[in-house]
Amino acid sequence: MSDQLSRTGRARRSLTVAAITSPLAALTASVPTRAFAGAQVEEPLANAVRSALANAVSEAAPPKPQFDTMDARLAYLRWLGEMSGRLKKRETEHVRRVDFLEAAWYESTRAGIEPALLLGLIQVESGFRRYAISSAGARGYTQVMPFWARLIGDGDPGRLFHMQTNLRFGCVILRHYLDRERGDLYMALGRYNGSRGQPQYPNAVFASQRQWLYKPPTA
Repeated sequence: MSDQLSRTGRARRSLTVAAITSPLAALTASVPTRAFAGAQVEEPLANAVRSALANAVSEAAPPKPQFDTMDARLAYLRWLGEMSGRLKKRETEHVRRVDFLEAAWYESTRAGIEPALLLGLIQVESGFRRYAISSAGARGYTQVMPFWARLIGDGDPGRLFHMQTNLRFGCVILRHYLDRERGDLYMALGRYNGSRGQPQYPNAVFASQRQWLYKPPTA
């Protein structure tokens, strides 16, 4: 009887593993996945700041990147190829991976933030999970708290699961915190995470950022 129970248990575990790795299980990728990172604290915003932030997130999605020189375009394509290779284990589908990296590059550059910093932040915040939800309710890749949708968005927190919307909110919010902290990235990251002044989160982002730094090949 004990042998039969053991075999039954192993069979059940095998079926569980098969279910997880089967194509059917891929459908669960659309279900929100819990994360335990971002928890920005809602703070009063001056009307001018609120208006500026709202304008920053409301612009239409950008076209494909445009470059003034061929060298600039080639540098971008090299970065894109390198980052795509690094991200492949986390996002195996080529088109989605490239779309994500194009948006991440555009939104970080637009906000005056290094792409490597944004990718490092996303790695810590959500592990590159589009539908991640933190224990505090923060959403998406950059773990944006829903109150930001009310303060500077259209009021719909569900839109924070949209890839480019989430990346834009994350970059605009981090830029806002950087400005508030007068360029002090350590303090800005702490404010982003809701742990201002504590070292664990900024240090984790800095460590992850190093994994996404890109050094152009030398001639």
